[in-house]
Amino acid sequence: MSESVLLSRRDLDFLLYKWLDVVALTARERFAEHGRETFDAVLDLAEQVATEHFYPHLRATDTHEPTFDGERVHLIPQVGAALEVLAKTGLTAAAFDTDLGGAQLPEVVAGACFAWFQAANISAFAYPFLSMGNANLLVQHGTPEQIDRYVRPELAGRFFGTMCLSEPQAGSSLSDITTRAEPRADGTYRLFGNKMWISGGEHELSENIVHLVLARIPGGPAGVKGISLFIVPKFLVNDDGSLGERNDVTLAGLNHKMGYRGTTNTLLNFGEGRHLPGGEPGAIGFLVGEAHKGLSYMFTMMNSARVHVGAGAMALGYTGYLKSLKYAKERPQGRPPAGKDPRAPQVPIIEHSDVRRMLLAQKSYVEGALALVLYAGRLLDEERTAPTPAERERAHLLLDTLTPIVKSWPSQWCLEANDLAIQVHGGYGYTREYDVELHFRDNRLNPIHEGTHGIQAMDLLGRKVAIHGGAGLAALGEVMRATVAAATAAGGELAALGGQLAATVDRIIEVTAVLHGAGDPDVTLANATVYLEAVGHAVVAWLWLEQALAAAGGQGAFYEGKRAATRYFYRFELPKTGPALDLLASLDRTTLDTDPAWL
Repeated sequence: MSESVLLSRRDLDFLLYKWLDVVALTARERFAEHGRETFDAVLDLAEQVATEHFYPHLRATDTHEPTFDGERVHLIPQVGAALEVLAKTGLTAAAFDTDLGGAQLPEVVAGACFAWFQAANISAFAYPFLSMGNANLLVQHGTPEQIDRYVRPELAGRFFGTMCLSEPQAGSSLSDITTRAEPRADGTYRLFGNKMWISGGEHELSENIVHLVLARIPGGPAGVKGISLFIVPKFLVNDDGSLGERNDVTLAGLNHKMGYRGTTNTLLNFGEGRHLPGGEPGAIGFLVGEAHKGLSYMFTMMNSARVHVGAGAMALGYTGYLKSLKYAKERPQGRPPAGKDPRAPQVPIIEHSDVRRMLLAQKSYVEGALALVLYAGRLLDEERTAPTPAERERAHLLLDTLTPIVKSWPSQWCLEANDLAIQVHGGYGYTREYDVELHFRDNRLNPIHEGTHGIQAMDLLGRKVAIHGGAGLAALGEVMRATVAAATAAGGELAALGGQLAATVDRIIEVTAVLHGAGDPDVTLANATVYLEAVGHAVVAWLWLEQALAAAGGQGAFYEGKRAATRYFYRFELPKTGPALDLLASLDRTTLDTDPAWL
């Protein structure tokens, strides 16, 4: 297979095998049936299917977005055909238990496989991606009967799933949702209400759609403590697994988006009365777990989705980088500044230092983001399979702390990489002749998807670094300082970079204490997004130092590229954290004190 413009397999191999040592996971019982051969085979398969069945209709998926004729949703046939091929591979069940039809692959390896599809055609891959999150939630919180009835068909590719949280009047403020679930004598519930921005909410790509819906049981507590979670299938499922009546879930309309156009994005009405299962109004729902604990269950899917949003943002940035790199090597234009002879042949634009600057910036963002999302996958494997409870708890703490960064940092900086990819292409980059404008539009959703930057920032500063007496930040600081120690021992440039990172870590801990010592949560959180960006940059700088250590002694262009990207990030990017942390330490009130009338 020729060198891909989707992802770099060389980079994946370096990160998975040389840095993260995923083969060591096969010593654990859960992964004992696997080895390097298994991992290489599934990575090969993912690249092949993504390249041959998802990438060819990337542009068609965008230009022919789903339509609704009042009865049915129509998508281009290539999407359904690609999803059928994917279902036959079994890749969507790769990380699930073998008794569910899965392969029990490590999450970090499965995530690397999925990145190929996200790079190839992210909006087509959204349907199985959402279904995997839906299935994972039900495996953790559903009954055995619910798992048999809904999860197994999802993992087989026969059913797809959604998550139905937001409502038109509530947006991200889930405490304000009003969808109600009225109990019935047979143990089921009848749901009434509306859900907005539901990706994959209606289509005919699968036999059924399994909606996971947040709703209130009348008489329950106010706010988030009164939210329950329900399975509401598009078609009811009989005891033998066959499909029954159409449920009272109706598509009110499609939202038309800037990007991600191949994924249906919907407004759904529950209990509208258009379909009357059993002759009674209301969508039939089945309670998941205990009443009033729905939001905590949904966070199982939301936290997984946040990591995958970061992975998707990374993949879009990465493919944009590779395409702009290829273009820069092939596009002749201009001559070096020292070249005085206008008769001399033009040089490829990669010979111009400013183009190399833009490419190096992209490389530092996308390869840093890939390391970040793979590290999150490795933490998930540690959380589930590490030998001791203490190691599993530590992995959980680190992953919980890093999740807002894993979601938001790639969403911001890989979007910046897409912007630079357009710039490298010049005027052509702004046209539909090249993919880079499409990747930018697709990626612009990710800073919003699954909680905006502001929401992630408040989660990080307001909760993650403060809970358990600051244990999450302490654990993160500990692993970063361990890398600094290794760099110091290595000496030379690595030691100098380690000293720079150590100073940044110390400053973050100092500033965090200042922020939480302010005595006023409004002041603490007023500039939380600045905190998220500063800590995110420090985390990615740490991961670049980790990569530089893993690359130490390596020869050839690949390893020199790793060293150059590390050097770039420490000279151009990490210094940006200094002014940001100084601003935070000053407890600046500019945004807090700005009267809305002034804007």
